[in-house]
Amino acid sequence: MKIIIEQIGPEEEEQILIRCRSVDDSIVALAKELEKRRERLTVREGERIMQVDPLDIYYFEAVDNKVFLYTKEKVYETKSKLYELEEQFGYTNFIRVSKSVILNLSNVESFYPEFNGRFEALMKNKERLLISRQYVPELKKRLGI
Repeated sequence: MKIIIEQIGPEEEEQILIRCRSVDDSIVALAKELEKRRERLTVREGERIMQVDPLDIYYFEAVDNKVFLYTKEKVYETKSKLYELEEQFGYTNFIRVSKSVILNLSNVESFYPEFNGRFEALMKNKERLLISRQYVPELKKRLGI
């Protein structure tokens, strides 16, 4: 595979062209990942409304009918439902790891097998998350193990 990066003038529209022999799941996932990198997620922090880059999100968690997103140092509330976020980020590095958590694999430092077939994720900010055994097979598939 050859990658070409071409700098353009300010009046030209940026674009990404993928040339391939056939469109498979990996090509679709790549295109979705590139699209999502441009999007921002609108969140609340108290009375403030702000936008967060998906690359900064460590995980989403549903608690008491509210959904929170966790970054390296802060927690924000989002109006999105967990299933909506799972659909929105389905072709990216986000993966459902329990009924209430969607994890960003990009911000995981390492995984450890746990008791009863579960796994534990050590995040880059040293936080630990449990991965339910129901979701371990999909995680292993995504990690190639």
